[in-house]
Amino acid sequence: MRLFHVSEESAIASFEPRPVPSPDSGIAGHAVWAVDELHLPNFILPRDCPRVTYGIGKRTIEEDRERFFAHSKARRIVAVESRWAPAILACRLFLYEMPSASFELALEEAGYYISRTTVLPLGVIEIRDLIGELLKREVELRFLPDLWPLSDAVIASTLEFSNIRMRNAAPRPMWPLALRR
Repeated sequence: MRLFHVSEESAIASFEPRPVPSPDSGIAGHAVWAVDELHLPNFILPRDCPRVTYGIGKRTIEEDRERFFAHSKARRIVAVESRWAPAILACRLFLYEMPSASFELALEEAGYYISRTTVLPLGVIEIRDLIGELLKREVELRFLPDLWPLSDAVIASTLEFSNIRMRNAAPRPMWPLALRR
């Protein structure tokens, strides 16, 4: 199993456990976070970029597979707001490979792993072309003017998903939910 930490910082020599960033994670205390290779494409974007990411999981029913993947051979789909395109094109990321020995599974559906101890990365790779990197990983990248309708649909489905940094998304339209469908 390969684990990674993605950062916009170029020279991290060691990763120290930090306070868990969100109470929604279900994890308490301090930890070093990593993601498995399958879910790595969810993070090959600028840190603050809001995104809806999803794929077919163990619980996915055929109806949802057909609805969300009928015209795609991608193994994951990553949707971002169109207004983030310039930031995505300008961003450089650093992909740190982490030794898996001290990590434990934190959230299987998202591919999250945590370590409670200091971690020294095995190596680092600079990514200058985020879109190219996503495409190499068999990801379908979608640019949408509004992420909220897709987010609502994915949450209501049986897909495996992560909605990341949605607090940075454009505000949800105020018209009634019935009109948004």
